[in-house]
Amino acid sequence: MDEDQALFSDGLFAAQAERVAEHRLAASAPLAVRMRPTILDEVVGQDHLLASGSPLRRLVEGGAAASVILYGPPGTGKTTLARLVSQATGRRFEALSALSAGVKEVRTVIDAARRRLGREGGDATVLFIDEVHRFSRTQQDALLGAVEDRIILLVAATTENPFFSVVSPLLSRSLVLQLHPLSDDDVRTLIRRALADSRGLGGSVVLEPAAEDHLVRLAAGDARRALTALEAAAEAVTSAGGSVVNLACVESVVDRAAVRYDRAGDQHYDVISAFIKAIRGSDVDAALHYLARMVEAGEDPRFIARRLVVHASEDIGMADPTALQTAVAAAHAVQFIGMPEGRLALAQATVHLATAPKSNAVITAIDAALADVRAGVTGAVPAHLRDGHYAGSARLGHAQGYRYPHDTPEGVLAQQYPPDELVGRDYYQPSDRGAEQPIASRLPKLRRIVRGH
Repeated sequence: MDEDQALFSDGLFAAQAERVAEHRLAASAPLAVRMRPTILDEVVGQDHLLASGSPLRRLVEGGAAASVILYGPPGTGKTTLARLVSQATGRRFEALSALSAGVKEVRTVIDAARRRLGREGGDATVLFIDEVHRFSRTQQDALLGAVEDRIILLVAATTENPFFSVVSPLLSRSLVLQLHPLSDDDVRTLIRRALADSRGLGGSVVLEPAAEDHLVRLAAGDARRALTALEAAAEAVTSAGGSVVNLACVESVVDRAAVRYDRAGDQHYDVISAFIKAIRGSDVDAALHYLARMVEAGEDPRFIARRLVVHASEDIGMADPTALQTAVAAAHAVQFIGMPEGRLALAQATVHLATAPKSNAVITAIDAALADVRAGVTGAVPAHLRDGHYAGSARLGHAQGYRYPHDTPEGVLAQQYPPDELVGRDYYQPSDRGAEQPIASRLPKLRRIVRGH
């Protein structure tokens, strides 16, 4: 064999060895990785982003060159779409994770992309950054010039609302595309595809309907979680010489549903908003559901307690004055005993507030008074109400003529209390609900006596 033949033979064997190694790596990859869509038509659950002529479809098909930020829950296809952008357009693909990459790694990729453009021309490198919300401001700023000059086509993925976690200059240079959680039908489609497809389980196991339903429920819209659980259940069955995955098998490998909740982004605000609105709407069961989601996700219990204290005055007020006492007591209990026992005090306060009669008269009253003050409707404090506990106050006419209410049988008398500009102004309008009902009937009489008419 001459030297050229030897080189050819060595090169041929090397290429074959590389293909064998790649095949082995692919075969050993997790099921969720093996089943990642390789064409756009395999993507499920994001029809709103993939309609004909949409920015993302045009980007994947090579008809657009805009950087994008893909925002959505885990397991909805962000990484898949990023890879499809590269594969479908033939662009070079580079991937970084914000968990491990820093400014140095970002600049290395950008410099290589710049040299490649200068040497070869053609399209910009696709730079995929996973968990971009974990990048610091400095790291995000390092991307701006390359994105602006289209040296790189940025495809960033985040599970947190980018308007909370991504710097404004990068947002303004990118399309923000929100991925929806997968529906139960979407997850079911992916499970069945993985069962049948040669890339997945290839028909090696049969999934009973009850087990499939349980997988769908446990996934909570996360395709990766569904396929990971399916793979674990299938391995447990086949290792025991079986081929049928039943409900008991699935329950043995996964015992609880994932809770999607980011403590710094929109889910944090959305869930607490729903919690308060459920209490305001007197739906105690919904309120307890949202409380459970926050507790299970590790939300700061002091934050929950503070919201309960605010709600007790804002939406219940004098309709049940004990609601504030319960909320404050729950806040103290959480501070004193911590979690997980603190969940009991939070639940007790939630039940109390949700089932209490509701009135927003307190917040309406103070906000109306504040509006007048901010508008300059104040006026001087009447002289007879001013402080008289200092030498010379009498010569100024302060505290002269003040009448002491307790000197009368009813404990109330005719006397001007507001400034002249606010005489007759009513701020507090009690409802006829709960403990506010007797106040509502008594208040007009008090006002008539105090105002002398």
